[in-house]
Amino acid sequence: MAKNTILGGKVHIYRRENSPNWQCSSFLAGRNHRTSTKTDSLSHAKEFAEDWYLGMRGKLRDGELHGEKTFADAARKFEAEYEILTEGERNERWVRDRFRRINLHLIPFFGKMALSTINAGTVQEYRISRLTKSEDGTKKIPSRSTLHHETVTLRQVLKTAVRHGWLSAVPDVSAP
Repeated sequence: MAKNTILGGKVHIYRRENSPNWQCSSFLAGRNHRTSTKTDSLSHAKEFAEDWYLGMRGKLRDGELHGEKTFADAARKFEAEYEILTEGERNERWVRDRFRRINLHLIPFFGKMALSTINAGTVQEYRISRLTKSEDGTKKIPSRSTLHHETVTLRQVLKTAVRHGWLSAVPDVSAP
């Protein structure tokens, strides 16, 4: 395997056996990140890798890149477990409604957030965003019971994260 480094050894560029394209990798936020440069030219691969690394550093600075699980990871784990654990105890529609709330509302808002960054303040921001009318008037404001169901689903996903050791405790998500 051919290897090169750039940016003082912070980025490694390599070509795997049986692959014409160069790959690049870097260790950031406690884990190794890698991607394909999608080119067989070493000079183009070095340019791509430098841009990719600088973009990753920007994400790290903005808090979008972290070494921990995200809400989306916990939501996927919850979905994988919930249907199996509630089989026979919950109506099929009840389970589908939980998944719908996760995919339509919770993941778009919390999906990329690190689990440790979700707290009472971020949950309050979520409530405000759901209850704020859009300027063009096309957004439907949910009822209080709908928002309550979404909060219950959020709490269930966070409990899943606690069970798997991704979060130390469920933050206070109760309504103010």
